[in-house]
This record gives sequence, structure tokens and C-alpha cells, in this order.
Amino acid sequence: MAVKIRLARHGSKKRPYYRVVVADSRTRRDGRPIEEVGRYNPMTTPKTISLDLEKIADWQSKGAQLTDAVAALVKAANEGEKAAAAPKKSKKQLAKEAEEAARKAEEEAAAAAEASEE
Repeated sequence: MAVKIRLARHGSKKRPYYRVVVADSRTRRDGRPIEEVGRYNPMTTPKTISLDLEKIADWQSKGAQLTDAVAALVKAANEGEKAAAAPKKSKKQLAKEAEEAARKAEEEAAAAAEASEE
């Protein structure tokens, strides 16, 4: 019996939610699993990954194979949560910051010119 650790899709239409399950490779994608070892929700921000790494390691020692998707999830869980990316600034915000920086540079240059005159 070839055992795989893979994703079983749950949730509603266009709102996927996955369970990380241990299942016989011949069963259907959403068929009855041997054991559930985690959950993955790609719809939340940041994406929610909840894995029982001890159970996964135990099943791997018994010969279970990870699918590519689950291997990526395990790698992400082992590395810990990545730092959240800084939100992108709008063009207006960037232009405003550039104006403020230019104004500040002009003030500093004027102050330096006054200091050199005295």
C-alpha cells in the first residue's frame, strides 16, 4: 500500500480550504483519509498553515511520500513565518514623500548657506 501525505480540498466554490491528510495513493482526492495531520487556508491574509510536524515525520519514517504541495508547506512551516511584506505605497504617497524630502534638503542647504555666511 503506497501512502501519500497530500492535500484534500474542502470549502465552497472559489473559497478553497485544504486539509493535509495521510491517505492511500489509490483513493480519491477527497476520499476517506487514514489520518489528518494539518490544515491550510490560502484565503486568509497571511495564509494559515497548521501542521503537526511530529505526525508528518512519523508517517515519513513509515514510508509515506510527501506530494510537492505538502513538501512546500512543510518547508514553509519549518522555516517559520516569513516577515510580512511591507505594503506597497501608492504613487501619490511616493510623490508626497519625494516632495517632503526635496523640501527638507532645500531647508538644510539654506541653513548651511546661512551658517557659512556668518
